[in-house]
Amino acid sequence: MRFSVLTSAVVAALVGFGGTIAIVVAASQAAGADPGQISSGVVGLCLSMAATSAFLGWRHRLPIITAWSTPGAALVAGSQGLSINVAVGAFLMVGALILVTAAVKPLGALVQRLPVAVAAAMLAGVLFRFCTAVFSSAQVDPMLVLPLVVLFLVARRISPFGAVLAVLGVGIAFAFFLGEVAPLPEHMPLPTLTLIWPEFDLQALIGIGLPLYLVTMASQNLPGFAVLQAAGYTPPTRAILTVTGLASLITAPFGSLTTNLAAITASICTGPEAHPDPAKRWMASPCYGLFYILLAIAGAALVALIAALPAALIATFAGLALLGPLVNALGTAMGDPARRFPAVLTLAVTASGVSMAGIGSAFWGLAAGLIALGIDHAGRR
Repeated sequence: MRFSVLTSAVVAALVGFGGTIAIVVAASQAAGADPGQISSGVVGLCLSMAATSAFLGWRHRLPIITAWSTPGAALVAGSQGLSINVAVGAFLMVGALILVTAAVKPLGALVQRLPVAVAAAMLAGVLFRFCTAVFSSAQVDPMLVLPLVVLFLVARRISPFGAVLAVLGVGIAFAFFLGEVAPLPEHMPLPTLTLIWPEFDLQALIGIGLPLYLVTMASQNLPGFAVLQAAGYTPPTRAILTVTGLASLITAPFGSLTTNLAAITASICTGPEAHPDPAKRWMASPCYGLFYILLAIAGAALVALIAALPAALIATFAGLALLGPLVNALGTAMGDPARRFPAVLTLAVTASGVSMAGIGSAFWGLAAGLIALGIDHAGRR
């Protein structure tokens, strides 16, 4: 055990949690969750990260790091007309689909055959509205938002991970200075888990559950496998999908989003900075899990703090945190000239926020892109 193993695990956990927790809270609020249910969802996620990372890392002696799906949280946060019970039903469906993917090889192969450009364009359309909300917030509260945008632009030249955390820390302090923070509870709430009865609504399962599954697989699990492979490891694909799928099913009734393999933050624990010996980097996984237990204990208090922050700060932080994923998604979507038009169509439909037959724009964007791609392919024959 080296100190670098511990520090890499702590940094990965801080970046993963601090960089996206506001988006998770926004997703729960969009689903109509009350403060207790939001806290429950966050605590459930933290416990899931702790258990899955520690177990998979120890069992396979690999630096396997799990996370929640930030794009998935953005997808839920951008939805309309959801209830927390319906959202839980969609989360359960996604967990079940991940388990089926692990058990049925043809399904996994089918997901891998999903056109990357179209899937990335759907993701970009989901993220686009959050990123543009930064500048809408700047119009409402320029004194708070514009300095944070400048700070982010400067800080990202030093560290993209650190820039997000810097905006969070400075933004909270600045909001207190400007007197824009609502009164905090006299006694900070303790971490609790609240059971939420699921409702299975067909429209939500198609409009939220299916896109959430595809986003989780395409933007989290598949890149996560690639990160491990790039570091010289052979990822146990079926075991990872089985464990994260089970964890998702267990935590979904507590309001928690889907658990999946980490992609960007995983690179912090898989390189030589964590440990010069690749065979010993797996120890970062249990350390990462231990730190997430500490975050679970503090989860309810952190949710209470986020709920007291001004809406403009939350929108700014979420939008800036998602700029990096948006850039990556756009680059992937536009990278293939032969599929550029279907990708742009997917992006336009998804970003429009259109809802037909009670089904959200992410599904219709994906459907429009696949139809356009099929017509283009037929025309070239």
